[in-house]
Amino acid sequence: MSDNGTPFPPEEIGAFLRLCAGEWMALNSDFVLGAPDASEDDNSWHSSERGELVVAYLEPESPGEPGGLSMGAKGGLAQKLIFESQGNYRCINPQAGGQSSEEGSWELGTDGGLELVLAGGERRERIWFTKPNLRLRSWVHTPTGGLPSQAYFSSEIRRVSKT
Repeated sequence: MSDNGTPFPPEEIGAFLRLCAGEWMALNSDFVLGAPDASEDDNSWHSSERGELVVAYLEPESPGEPGGLSMGAKGGLAQKLIFESQGNYRCINPQAGGQSSEEGSWELGTDGGLELVLAGGERRERIWFTKPNLRLRSWVHTPTGGLPSQAYFSSEIRRVSKT
């Protein structure tokens, strides 16, 4: 249970999405697997960077739906993820003229982790909380019929302030 009496980790998708809302400080690591130009002494196969992420909860467009998320770098364009109760999601990217740029499916596991699978299964993303203000994300890109080609991991700490 959290401090406000709601279950932690969240047991339903709407509560999970609401918990994602906030300003996050992120440490991101990106890995290119099997990079042809990477030698053992070369660090071009991975990179790490710090970032700021702003996430807002989007109220459902229709009754009975879970809602969505608006997220992007602080001061930058935000993409929207719209979740449907049947287990599908769509991503609306501002750089694609506000059109849906990708679709996939979602599943909230019994452990409270959210798994997103891009249509076609080439990318799987997992988002989970270890504490209400500590969120972890990972994704792996696996081209159809191939081995993983890229992986990403992010640890995100919610910015909180006492008033």
